[in-house]
Amino acid sequence: MMAIPKRVVIVGGGISGLSAAFALLERASGRNAPFRCTVVEGQDYLGGKILTNRRDGVITEGAPDSFLTTKPEALALCEKLGLSSQLIDTNQENAQTFIYSKGRLRQFPQGLISMVPTKIGPLFHSGVLSWAGIVRMGADWVIPCRARAKDEETLAEFFSRRLGGEAFDRLIEPLVAGIYAGDANELSADATFPHLVELERKYGSLIKGALATQQSRSSHQPGAKPRTLFTTLRGGLGDLITSLTERLSGAGVSLRRGTSVRAVHIPGSQTEPPYRLELEGGGVLDAEAVILATPAYVSANLLRPFDDEASTLLDQIPYASTMTISMVFPEPEVKGLIRGYGFVVPRVENRSLIAATWSSMKWAERAPAGQCLVRCYLGRRGREDLLDSNDSELTERACRELEAIVGIQSRPLHVEAYRWPRSMPQYIRGHCERVRHIRERVARRPGLYVTGAAYDGIGIPDCIRDAEQTSAKLSAYLWDRASV
Repeated sequence: MMAIPKRVVIVGGGISGLSAAFALLERASGRNAPFRCTVVEGQDYLGGKILTNRRDGVITEGAPDSFLTTKPEALALCEKLGLSSQLIDTNQENAQTFIYSKGRLRQFPQGLISMVPTKIGPLFHSGVLSWAGIVRMGADWVIPCRARAKDEETLAEFFSRRLGGEAFDRLIEPLVAGIYAGDANELSADATFPHLVELERKYGSLIKGALATQQSRSSHQPGAKPRTLFTTLRGGLGDLITSLTERLSGAGVSLRRGTSVRAVHIPGSQTEPPYRLELEGGGVLDAEAVILATPAYVSANLLRPFDDEASTLLDQIPYASTMTISMVFPEPEVKGLIRGYGFVVPRVENRSLIAATWSSMKWAERAPAGQCLVRCYLGRRGREDLLDSNDSELTERACRELEAIVGIQSRPLHVEAYRWPRSMPQYIRGHCERVRHIRERVARRPGLYVTGAAYDGIGIPDCIRDAEQTSAKLSAYLWDRASV
C-alpha cells in the first residue's frame, strides 16, 4: 500500500525558507517517505535580501555581498549544490580597510581577531585611538572578570568595561553597526557575540582569549590554504538562490511567488488537516506541518489567533531599516582617492553613512575595466528617517558623504538603490531568553516551527544552520515520531 504523502508548507522564500526545504528534501531522499512541500513567498522573487542584479558587466548586490567562512554551513551548502568552484575570495592585494575618525580616513588597525585587538603597534600608528585609549584597552589583560550576575550586559557595556569607552566608540562600534545596523547600547552581548562573552569567562581577558584562539586555529590548519574571512560567488550571491530554486523545483517542490499567507488556522477536527493556511486573494493550503521562515513581526501576526503569548514575544524583537546605494564611477576619476576595500564610520562621527565598500576592488569581476563600483550603506537603528527621502535625495546625500570623506567629486554613471524596511532583527537585551520562550510556546503545537534571522544569528550561515536544525525536527516529527 502506497503511503499518503505528508504535506509541508514553508512560509517565506528567503535563504531560511529555501534552505529548510532543501534540508527536508535531503532527509526524505534516503527514506520511503513521500511528501509534498510548498514554499510560499509574498514577493515576486525568491531569495529575500539575497538579491543580485547584473547589468552591462556590473554585478550589484542588494544586501549581503558575501558570507563568513568561519561558519561552515554556507560553504557546505555551496558544495552540495555544485557551486564550490564558483567561490571567490577577497582580493588580497587590496586587503586594507579604513575608518573615518577625527576628520579623516585612517587605516583600520591590523591584528583584530573577532573584534578584539591583539597587536599594539598598528593601533599606535593608525591614530584612531589616543595613547590613553590604547593603554586603557591594554588593561583588559589584567582587569578582573565580571562576577556572574542576573543583569545582562549590552554590547556597549561589555566592550567599554573590557576595552574602554574610547576603544568601543572609535573601534568596535562601527563594526557592530556594519553587522547589525543596530545601537550597541541596546544590543545584548550574550545574543550577538556569545563567543566573546565565553572568552572572558574562560581566559579572564578578551585579548588573552583572542590570542589563544588564534594559536589554536593555526595549529589546526597545517595543510590547505584557508579561505579569506569572507567569500562570495563569482556571479553574485544570487547564484546560490538560483541553484537552490532549480534543485527544489526539479525535485517537485512547489515555489509560489507573489503569494502571501493571510492566516494560519488550526481546525482541531480529527477529520481535517492539522493546519490550514488561508492565502491572500483566495485559496487555501492544507498541511501536516508548517515552517514560518518569516520576520518575527510577520510570524507574530500569523500566530496571534491561537497563541497570543508567542505573538507578544515575537513582537518584542525590534527591527532596523537599512538601504544600500550602488554607484558606478569612471575609474580614472576615483582611482587616486580610494584604497583597500572601503571604510566604516563610527556613530560618534554623526554622519549619514555607515560604511562604503569599493566592491570592484574587493571582489573580482564586479565591474568592467575602466569602471569602479562603490556601495554605500545608510540607515541604522535610530536613523530610519533617512528612508523617508526618495532615491534621488538619498543618492545625493551619499555622494556628498563620499565627497566629504574621500574627496570623490565625480557624478556616478549608474545608480542602483535598494531599500530594506524593517529588515534587520535587533538582538536587544533579553533576546536569548525571549527566543527560548518563543520556541517553547511554538513547540506546543506539533508540526509548527519558526526559523530565520530573528532567532539565533543574522548571517547567511546562521540562517542555513537554523533552517537545517528546524528541518531535522520536522523530519523526526513526520517520519520518526515513534522514536521522538
